[in-house]
Amino acid sequence: MKESLMDVICCPLDKAPLELDADEQTDEEILAGTLTCTECEEVYPIEDGIPNLLPPDMREEEATA
Repeated sequence: MKESLMDVICCPLDKAPLELDADEQTDEEILAGTLTCTECEEVYPIEDGIPNLLPPDMREEEATA
């Protein structure tokens, strides 16, 4: 994901800003890391450059499907 995306995305649960913690990145993109909500502290993973902003219960269902 491009770091500029941080200006437009928010927590899907409470619409609060997200804090980026990049584990792996290039000059242009975040490849791995997490996005953490500044209000509810829910953590959303970034894998292969794609942020997974599904609410926690939907991520659990996706993992078991």
